Amino acid sequence: MELVGTIRHDGDGGVLDDLDTLRGARRWFQQQSGVLADATSTATATGDLVVDEELRQAVVGVRRAVRALFARAVSPAPPSPADAHRLLPVDEALTLLNAAAGRVPVAPQLHWPAEGTPTAGLLSAEADPGVRVVAALARDAVDFLSGPQREHLRACRAPRCVRYFVKSHGSQAWCKPSCGNRARVARHYERTRGADGRG
Repeated sequence: MELVGTIRHDGDGGVLDDLDTLRGARRWFQQQSGVLADATSTATATGDLVVDEELRQAVVGVRRAVRALFARAVSPAPPSPADAHRLLPVDEALTLLNAAAGRVPVAPQLHWPAEGTPTAGLLSAEADPGVRVVAALARDAVDFLSGPQREHLRACRAPRCVRYFVKSHGSQAWCKPSCGNRARVARHYERTRGADGRG
């Protein structure tokens, strides 16, 4: 969800892309360093990561694939308006996502401290942290889209919002309370304008 959320409403009626520039991509990677280290099962996953144009493009490609598959998951409801007009075809999105996820073979590893509960992790022999990160992002998307939360995925219906979110209760239609408020204000404005037009 963090990767998909890098496309967001800018607060002024437009759309921001946190990965649109190298500077933005570097900032996003820095903000996600803990999450990415967990996802790649290595503490140095982002410490030695060089965020260059090749890595930025690879991550943007995974995001495009995931957003196309999110649009399919929320169908027949409309997808996010941010990229509804330029979604990858589903077959192309699946190919791209699966190829990215498969770039790094991983093996499950059991960790069992003397005083504690056993936990499982994945170990990769891939030396390039950029390849590990892209593969981890793709694997997380595969896990999400093949798991039970996919059924609760929604595109926010608030005016100008472009986010996807996981619905947490029965009547939730917005990604956050501010979007709900914006939607109610817009409905009130439309009703008031409609009533004024009839008078």
